[in-house]
Amino acid sequence: MLRLPAFRYLVPATLADALKWKAEAGPTGMYVAGGTDLYPNMKRRQQVPTTVISLGRIPELLSLSKTSIGAGNTLSVLGSLPASLSAVAAAATSVSTPLLRNMGTLGGNLCLDTRCNYYDQTYEWRKAIHFCMKKDGDTCWVAPSSPRCWAVSSSDVAPVMVAIGAEFQLAGPKGERVVPAARFYHNDGINYLTKQPDEILVAVRVPAEAGWDAVYHKLRRRGAFDFPVLGVAAWVQWSGKSVVAARIVLGGVASYPQEIAEAGAALVGSGLEPEAIDKAAEAAFRPSKPMDNTDFDLSWRKQMTRVYVKRAVEELRSRHH
Repeated sequence: MLRLPAFRYLVPATLADALKWKAEAGPTGMYVAGGTDLYPNMKRRQQVPTTVISLGRIPELLSLSKTSIGAGNTLSVLGSLPASLSAVAAAATSVSTPLLRNMGTLGGNLCLDTRCNYYDQTYEWRKAIHFCMKKDGDTCWVAPSSPRCWAVSSSDVAPVMVAIGAEFQLAGPKGERVVPAARFYHNDGINYLTKQPDEILVAVRVPAEAGWDAVYHKLRRRGAFDFPVLGVAAWVQWSGKSVVAARIVLGGVASYPQEIAEAGAALVGSGLEPEAIDKAAEAAFRPSKPMDNTDFDLSWRKQMTRVYVKRAVEELRSRHH
């Protein structure tokens, strides 16, 4: 049985106290929301904070409206979002199981630790291969000659937030700032967030309804529970029967939600006719470079990029016509 290491547990009631206690704890302190990511990592000794600061009782993180979603809302709550945010709801309800969705939060899924078959193992297993670059070692076993870590972003909600152009509200010791979702992430398996460790993701600001629509499609081995080995978020802005703007964002193939600008551009000016959809799917397929660090064969996963982008955009077309 994997056991948690000893740690001090603090439960602030205000944002100010949470930031203050994190400053006092220093680098050995970490925030926790639902704990579905942090606690398993602590059991595997991937993250070893000596102070854990709960965000579960901070009112600002539980706000909920059509244009702003508090980061402390659970994934189960997100499943009941209005129709205008159906893509966010679909992504949230695709995560894990009902029990874990009742615990896991929006902020936790957006800040989800990157994953890899060589990293998500017990301490003894990782020690036997001399650890990896992401924790305790200096080699990326996915690409041993690489100077960087290739652990993959496995968040389901993040690609959708990037696709719809959401903004993230952060609070830190120096005050609040707002960051576009796309700029919240780095394509690096270790330093995968631009959020500083002492900052808290407070809320996500989502665009108001204005003729846009979005969908999320997920590839995994089982119909439930599994992390994505490919996620496709597709967003289009309609003007009458024509697309005036579009974004295609891939999850599960890089260390960050990867927007494929060429795929979105292929849809602009079209009515999502088959020819335009095929061009977008091909454009997304070319730069998709899944690594051999998750489930399924990597070449097959790359092929599925074309298939899943096509399915996602076809759904958008069917919903508009």
